[in-house]
Order: sequence, then structure tokens, then C-alpha cells
Amino acid sequence: MKQLSAVLNEWYVADERQAGKFAPAAPKPERKPKTNRRPKQPSASANAGTTKPNILLLYADDQRNHTLGCAGHPIVKTPNIDRLAKDGVRFENAFVSTSTCWVGRACLFTGCYERKHLYRATPGPLNPKLCESSYFAVLKRAGYRTGHLGKEHVTISTESAAAMFDVRRKIGRRPYFKKQPDGSERHETQILGDWATEFLKEQPQNQPFCLQLSFNATHAEDGDKRPGIGHYPWPKVTNGMYEDQQMPLPKLRDPGIYEAQPDFLKKSINRQRYFWRWDTPEKYQTNMRAYFRMLSGIDHVVGRLVKQLEEQELADNTIIIYTADNGYYLGDRGFAGKWTHYEQSLRVPLIVHDPRLPEAKRGRVLPELALNSDLASTMISLAGLPAPDAHTGRSLAPLVRGDGVSDWRTDFLCEFVAVAKTIPRWEGVRDTNWTYARYFVDGPDKPPFEFLFDLKNDPDQLTNLALNNENDSALQKLRTRCDELIADAGPPMKEIGETERSSNKKR
Repeated sequence: MKQLSAVLNEWYVADERQAGKFAPAAPKPERKPKTNRRPKQPSASANAGTTKPNILLLYADDQRNHTLGCAGHPIVKTPNIDRLAKDGVRFENAFVSTSTCWVGRACLFTGCYERKHLYRATPGPLNPKLCESSYFAVLKRAGYRTGHLGKEHVTISTESAAAMFDVRRKIGRRPYFKKQPDGSERHETQILGDWATEFLKEQPQNQPFCLQLSFNATHAEDGDKRPGIGHYPWPKVTNGMYEDQQMPLPKLRDPGIYEAQPDFLKKSINRQRYFWRWDTPEKYQTNMRAYFRMLSGIDHVVGRLVKQLEEQELADNTIIIYTADNGYYLGDRGFAGKWTHYEQSLRVPLIVHDPRLPEAKRGRVLPELALNSDLASTMISLAGLPAPDAHTGRSLAPLVRGDGVSDWRTDFLCEFVAVAKTIPRWEGVRDTNWTYARYFVDGPDKPPFEFLFDLKNDPDQLTNLALNNENDSALQKLRTRCDELIADAGPPMKEIGETERSSNKKR
């Protein structure tokens, strides 16, 4: 288990330390962001002269769909995000197709399933050809000023970065609190708010922008396991929140649910990290309060940025999207982290706030299956441009507008390819009625361990019908459908080599 943890920690820590070196965090300071943009033009009080909308993508880390006030959570306070949902559209069935930080980001950037981009399952940076059809590159070519601020967690070549970003600033979480020139400390979440405000204030007239803010929050500080401020360091602005409130316990907390898992999951990193965060009542309560403070800290920055857009008279032409890189186990099933096929791992929040929507179209909650890889085509479509053929995702724009869409997807490929040393590689299908997954515990040449859940009758995914060949017709159908989705997206598992990191370790 220590070996598994060391492998995963190496992947997280190395990248985030490098990110910190790339762009040290500072207040609105002397240091300017790396930029490829043209000489500065007069700052915009409004860019009403352009017909194309601005796009602001707010990207949280490790947040499941239910942890928002607008999603009905009884405790967490997210008033600014809730207002975006009230005046926009919330997707109640939004998912990631691969539940881990770097793959989710690669899917977002490229608009593709992991099976197509194969980032970290193949050597080198993110596929340069797919970077050419990323929403950043497409929008930049169309005249947008593009920016990415915060956690990237994806290696992008110099050439690809030049084609994608006008403004690019990285920041890591180790530590969350960054020393400032005056000796004070400022939380990474608030620093990103500072950087985004700076970006907006420098926005040229008559040019649209696409800005992505990628928070490190609410990712735990894995290197500091002190409950509360150590493991989930929150910004000072949320000090005291939730202090006297009892945190709700996870619904799926019965020990029998964990005991029913196969051994490879019972011994996985999901279980190891459970003991970092959720294994005692005191630790659970302390860490949940801290986790929610981090989330409310993101919400505070959302409010800051909405206010800044209003002050610059940009709000009426700026689409704001809020989502996260993957779901998150908050003690459910005796697990922590993400990485698997269960709903707690795959579900994410997704809100699209388009101020151009008529009043009657606002505040809707949509049931359609939406994916993280849909957002690239969505942003390009919202800008009035055709989505690239390279994308496996599909534009959500017609659903946001309220257009009738008769042929929307009823299933999607879910998978986990890039980190075979922690959780076995797996692939599956999640449709409106079933979840199917097959884990290659002994490698792709051996029979996989299969899961099959009837979501209509077993929404909590407690009875694995594949164990006793129950409902064999559904099992056979989903096996075939999984093969079809894979064939459309990329190579079969047998043809995918070792991950880059695994190969490097052996050398």
C-alpha cells in the first residue's frame, strides 16, 4: 500500500512543485504573467462593440455534484454559485468520463475521451494535434484573448501553449498559503481571484475573452494529514464557517458496503486515503467543516469576479460555466478520493450561466447526460463557431438554449487508463438505466472483473448483478456497447502500453 501511495503522490507532487516554480504566486505585483498577446490596448469598460460573448470557466478540484446549495445540500453555503444556477441552467446528470485530476483536465482541454487523447498512457505532452482543436486554440484563432490561470496538471508543449494561451499563469497547492512580499500569507484560491481580476482589468476594448480559472481547492493537502486546517486548508475569508454545525454523515456508510467490495478495491488507494480523512467521527467532522470552508472560499471568489464583471459592464455579455475535474468520496463506501466507476467518483456539478437567455429559459435543471468533454465544443459553439470534428464531446449549447434535441446521448464511455499502478485499468458504460464496468485486475489478456448495476432499482449501486450472471441480457448488451464506444474513440485496452510513469520507474 505504501508503494501505491508513493506512486500516486509522485504524480501529484512533482507536477505541482513544478507548477509552483513556473509561476510563483504573488499579489497583483511587480511580476507580470507570461504572455504572447499583442501590445496592451486601452482597457475595456465594456466590450459591447463585439458580438461574440466572453467566456469564464470556473473549474474546481475534487467536488461532487451534490455539494452546492442549489443542488439541495443542507449545509454547504455557495450563494454566488447558486445565483449562477438560478439565472442559468444546471445539469443534474453531469459526469466525467475518467475520474482523476490530470486526465479530466486533458479531456476538458481536448474535448475528447481519455481513449482518444491517451495522455500519460502514451509518452510525451498532451497530443499536439488535439491541442490545435482545443477550445483555447480555436477561440484564440478566432480573435479571442485566452487565458488559463491556476492548476494545469497537464504537460503542454511550448508550441501548443503558444497556440492556446495569450495569458498563462500556474500555481500549485503545496502549500496553499503563499508568502507575500509584505510577509503576510495569502491562500491560493484568493490569489487566483486576484489574477483573474487583473486579467479582466487588462481586457482590451472590442475583443472577447475566454478565461479559465482552475482552482487547486478543494483538493486535500496530501502531505499534511492534520485534520482540518492541515489537510483541507481554507482561506481566511471563511474562518469560523460551519463551526457549530454537525456535518451530515455519508449515506453509504454501512461497513457492509465496504466489505462487499472486491479485494483489489478494498486494498486500493481509495481505502488508504479513507484513513487519512474519514475513519473516526472526530476526524470526519473536522475535515468536513474544513472541506466546506474551502468550497465556500471558491464561492467567495466567484462573487468577486461577478462583481468585477458588473463594474466593467461586461456581465451582460459573459457566459460563466462552473464545474469540477472529478467527483469525490466523502467517506462513502469506506472510500476517499475518486478513480472508480461509482457515481460518487464520476458525478460533478455543472452550471452554465448565459446572460443572453430569456427569462423563461433561466433556472432550469436539465436531466440530459453531460460530460466534461462536452465543454470544449460547447464554448466554441457559444462563440458562434463550428465545433471541431476531432472532439468526441458534443456541444451543450442547444440544451442550454432550450432547443429541442431528439437525439441526445443515452450513454457514455467511462474508463481509467493512465495509472495502472494504483487502481487496475478499467473501462465501462454508464447509461440512463445501467452502470457496467470491467477491471483488468490481472492485465488485458486475462478475464476482467465485471460490475453491473441496475440504476432504476438499485441507484446506490449496492448489488453487483455480474457476480451471479443475473440479467445476462443486459450484461451482454453492455459488453457489446462498451466495445462499440471504445472502437469509436481509440484502441482496445490490449493495444495500450504501460503508462509513461510506470515505464520510467522500471528504468
